[in-house]
Amino acid sequence: MPSARLLALLLLASPAWAEEASLTGQPGDPARGRAIVADRQRGLCLLCHTAPIPEERFQGNLAPDLAGSGSRWTEAELRLRLMDSRRLNPDSIMPSYYRTEGLHRVGPAFQGRTVLGAQEIEDVVAYLLTLREDPAR
Repeated sequence: MPSARLLALLLLASPAWAEEASLTGQPGDPARGRAIVADRQRGLCLLCHTAPIPEERFQGNLAPDLAGSGSRWTEAELRLRLMDSRRLNPDSIMPSYYRTEGLHRVGPAFQGRTVLGAQEIEDVVAYLLTLREDPAR
């Protein structure tokens, strides 16, 4: 019989927990999403991730390679990972890009604000969905 921990992990990882609906009702723009991922002031994605953005040097290796993201996860799963990855993995070091409650050590200028806006989340999701090739091994 599966342990309670295993059942909890399966439930948390289930696509049923993913954010099915667009945050804006508008499609994301992959080009804007790519720019956000590459931007070291806004997205900060390349601090931890590697992405197929060859013009950006010094990409991270702490988190999964973003190449192939569109093959590994659904649109809803990607959205949830961006909004609040701790809903999938409570120990995640990835920032919650669209959450304002329950955060710790937030500077006064950033309290009550999300890291990315709703349309920016949709733009990054649209970009990640275009990444269908897995990284070369």
